[in-house]
Amino acid sequence: MKKLLLYSLAVFLSLPGFAQKNVLSPFSISGKITGKKTGYVYLFYPMGEAYKTDSAAIRNGAFLFKGKLTEPVAGRIAASKHIRDSDDPNMGEIFIGPGNMSLSVTYGAFKKAVLKGSLSNDEYVALNQQKEPIRKEMEPVLVAYRKEKDHEKAAAIREQFEPFNDRMDKIDETFISTHPDSYISAYLMRFKIGSMKLAEAKAVYNNWTERIKNSASGIDVYKEILELESGSPGSVAKAFSATDINGEKLSLADFKGKKYVLVDFWASWCVPCRKGNPHLLSLYGKYKDKGLEIVGISDDDSNPAAWKKAVEKDQIGVWKHVLRGVKLSGKDYDMSNDITKGYGIHSLPTKILIDKEGVIVGRYGGGGDNDEAMDKKLAEIFN
Repeated sequence: MKKLLLYSLAVFLSLPGFAQKNVLSPFSISGKITGKKTGYVYLFYPMGEAYKTDSAAIRNGAFLFKGKLTEPVAGRIAASKHIRDSDDPNMGEIFIGPGNMSLSVTYGAFKKAVLKGSLSNDEYVALNQQKEPIRKEMEPVLVAYRKEKDHEKAAAIREQFEPFNDRMDKIDETFISTHPDSYISAYLMRFKIGSMKLAEAKAVYNNWTERIKNSASGIDVYKEILELESGSPGSVAKAFSATDINGEKLSLADFKGKKYVLVDFWASWCVPCRKGNPHLLSLYGKYKDKGLEIVGISDDDSNPAAWKKAVEKDQIGVWKHVLRGVKLSGKDYDMSNDITKGYGIHSLPTKILIDKEGVIVGRYGGGGDNDEAMDKKLAEIFN
């Protein structure tokens, strides 16, 4: 099936030249910092599969970074290597690339750092300037969200972000469609693809130049399209098996030839998921005797107690439940049994409808249709 999937996707996508070797080229950043005469400035940026941390000593308010890159990348500049909060005033984002660049920054205002010599950074700055008025409008809501400690109340405030985010998304979408040879377009797509439908994502990807398709972000987007393809209507659903909430073995293959299966990707901490459970209960009550089964895949591996409590509280134990299958191994995550892999799950809730032959016939949520379309599809099948 893997070969068939790749062949099918190749019909729609111009395959990037993955065999092409990208050449490392030197870069330098000559920096000046105001408000700090000594100490260090830190630069964080991706290099292959790893994330590099570099430091430059400040001497009389000046510093210098040198390294090698194959292409422009999103990096972070910071006053300390221990800063993790993206809102920290001593951390800023810049796009660096091969060649000579200069950087001016003020201690306590790293987000206003000025980088010269990087076309990608120029594009990114101009893009953010278009969004700045919207961010200012959004600021009071953001402040209220940060102050709210109650999970459900915070989620309700977060929903108020949507009109602002929609306006900023349109700015990004316009940039992506009008800049097919920009590394920024591929970078933005890594965050956009989770909410895009398959045909839409393919159209964006196919509009890119070969240079962008072969970029690190371009290749990541291509892989995500493969994932979305495998979790979209027309594809055979990826098989999975796990131990369910009652300690019994459950396999997707158990339902083949017998029932339609609605796979619900959700989590106990996902407020929209929990709000949608009463509707799922009504659908299950209506169609369970006509051949529908629901299997909940919960992203609660780190807190099974919260998972079980949510199932009980929402009274959804009437259908099947398993955990996603992600385990923490040391400092890394073991994804070898991750059920979401092969379904292209980027947001919760997302529901996948599988027919009796194991073929996906509906996708609802991230990268798919809405719940109204799901209701209509189920009515067509069972009425």
